[in-house]
Amino acid sequence: MNRKKAILLLEEYYDDGFFFKDLSRRIAFQTESQNPDKVSNLYEYLSREITPSLNEIGFDCKIYENPDSKFKGPFLVGNRHEGNNLPTVLVYGHGDVVRGEDNNWRKGLNPWKVVKEGDRLYGRGTADNKGQHTINFAAIKYILKARKYKLGYNIKILIETGEENGSPGLREFCKQNKEILKANVLIASDGPRLKKERPTIFMGSRGVFNFTMKVNLRRGAFHSGNWGGLLSNPGIILAHAISSLISSSGEIKVAGLKPEKIPKSIKNVIKKINIIQNSDGPIIDQSWGEKGLSLEEKVFAWNTLEVLSFKTGNPENPMHAIPPEAVANCHIRYVVPSDPKKFLKIIRNHLDKEGFEIVKIEGTRGFMSATRLDPEHPWVKWTIKSLKKTSGVEVDVLPNLGGTLPNDAFSEILNLPTIWIPHSYPSCSQHAPNEHILESITKSALKIMGGIFWDLGEPGVPK
Repeated sequence: MNRKKAILLLEEYYDDGFFFKDLSRRIAFQTESQNPDKVSNLYEYLSREITPSLNEIGFDCKIYENPDSKFKGPFLVGNRHEGNNLPTVLVYGHGDVVRGEDNNWRKGLNPWKVVKEGDRLYGRGTADNKGQHTINFAAIKYILKARKYKLGYNIKILIETGEENGSPGLREFCKQNKEILKANVLIASDGPRLKKERPTIFMGSRGVFNFTMKVNLRRGAFHSGNWGGLLSNPGIILAHAISSLISSSGEIKVAGLKPEKIPKSIKNVIKKINIIQNSDGPIIDQSWGEKGLSLEEKVFAWNTLEVLSFKTGNPENPMHAIPPEAVANCHIRYVVPSDPKKFLKIIRNHLDKEGFEIVKIEGTRGFMSATRLDPEHPWVKWTIKSLKKTSGVEVDVLPNLGGTLPNDAFSEILNLPTIWIPHSYPSCSQHAPNEHILESITKSALKIMGGIFWDLGEPGVPK
């Protein structure tokens, strides 16, 4: 069977309703990794759903306990070995989802049941990440069938169940199992395409550094009439401290918290992409962020500082009283080569210099490192060629995702070139009620991934 006919098998797989059945079965598992009461669901997803599916196509599967003592979400490794001298591809996905938020979905929708409306397939995990690894597993299955179960290379599959909880234990698991996970390249899918009409490839992600800022002045609140003008207000102090870090137009004001410059190679890649206003998305604030940068440079090549929450007093029922404390949860999205280990010290030194010694800062939930593969790497060029051959259109090439993925576990610990091919789109409501994928993208994704897994068995694969 040739390449074209093999890809047609994946079209038939979708048109005959098998993708819908596979996805529906997987969405029904309530794998909320942020809910400690759902740990058993994480095990069941790997043992009852993923293991049989992979066993069926010749994978030996094993479920491993998480090395992180505080999180019980397991790992699954599937191995399909054809020869010791053949190249090996590592495929990654995550079986966990964020909380379902069952009561917040639109009428007629259920986070644990796939519902089709027009071009949309709704359900928690459709975009992140069950829909995406279902596409990749199907592509492997049908290319195997087309090649009479001889691919000409080995495949290893790693599924974690804690990505939405910060991937606890993943890096340690990779350190402990380097030989088991040894491969030539990582090929994975997560996140959105830049534009829904054509394939996207990215080679890493921005990192994320979480921290809190807190002002705690006294025990209890005091009447603002009796004490206003005499007692300092922690909310006001904290607001000014934050404004010393970032301007009212979103520009980071502390040099050590942002890159010195954008490398020429990254600028060249970014010039070829174009962020457009999506009718389904929010209106882009053209004037927000670092001055002198394009929209694309702001997202894919620069750092941002965000205030995620700010609380002082009782927001739901405000009283005429001066609150005793204020707290803000913040994070920095950052690119290579920013060093998150230095962020707290930089912020501390800055606040002290500005007279905000009273503001306490603390790093929270650790951090995910920024990663980026050279856009000129042979695996990048090979992937672009395969995607263009199948789709017939240009490919959007991003130096890294604007969001954050645990890519450092693969690029830094396993020392793999990392290729990400996303199958969602920016307005998919990932992490929100009414999460969905598009049928049109899914059909396209099945074909391009079929092309990828076919081409891996052909001459010309990077060494």
